[in-house]
Amino acid sequence: MHIVIMGCGRVGAALAQTLEQQGHTVAVVDQDPTAFRRLGAGFGGRRVTGVGFDQDTLREAGIEEAGAFAAVSSGDNSNIIAARVAREMFGVENVAARIYDPRRAEVYQRLGIPTVATVRWTADQMLRRLLPSGAEPLWRDPSGGVQLAEVHTSPSWVGHKVSRLQEETGVRVAFLTRLGEAMLPTSETVLQEGDLVHVMMRTDEVETVEAAFEKGPEEVTR
Repeated sequence: MHIVIMGCGRVGAALAQTLEQQGHTVAVVDQDPTAFRRLGAGFGGRRVTGVGFDQDTLREAGIEEAGAFAAVSSGDNSNIIAARVAREMFGVENVAARIYDPRRAEVYQRLGIPTVATVRWTADQMLRRLLPSGAEPLWRDPSGGVQLAEVHTSPSWVGHKVSRLQEETGVRVAFLTRLGEAMLPTSETVLQEGDLVHVMMRTDEVETVEAAFEKGPEEVTR
C-alpha cells in the first residue's frame, strides 16, 4: 500500500520508518525541509516539501494512489483539514488525524475522521487506524480462555443490526465506540461508518471471528 504522512516530527518519522519496514511505500510531507533529517539516510520514500492540505502538494506525494493518510503535524486545524481533503477530495479510505485537544475529538469523529489524541497516543493506535485488520486484545481473563478485543469490521456490515452481526459470527458485542464515546448496543442498534466494535470471545476462536468480521453479512457461513 502507498501511504502519505503529513508531518515529519518524531511521530511522523517513526510512522514512516515503521511502515516502510513493513513493505509499504511512504511519502512524507512537511513545510520544513530540514525536518526530513529525522527520517535518516536509509529512508527510501518520498520527501515532499509543502503544505499538507494543499491539493497539488498531496498529488506530488502520491495521494491519488494512496490507501491511507496520516495527519500528524503539530497543528490540530492543519491535521483535520488535511485529513478531510484526503478523505473527501481524493477518496482515501483509511485516514487518521492526531489531535492535541481531546475535547475536539467528538467534533472530528462526526466528520468521519478517526482521531488519536496526543494524551493517549501510541504508534500501535495510529497504525491500527491506517492499516485496520484482525483483532486487538484489550483484556483477558486470568486463565487466558476469554478475551475482550476490538475487531476490525468489514464496511459491508455498515447498515446492519448488531444482533445480526452477533448471530452470524457467533460472538457477543460488548460495546461500540461511536464518535469517540462508548455505547452499549441494543438488539435494534445499527452499525454505522466509523464504529469500533468490541467483542467478548473465546481466545481459541479469534482467527474464526476475525475471518467472519472481514466477510460481508451475505458471505458468512457458520
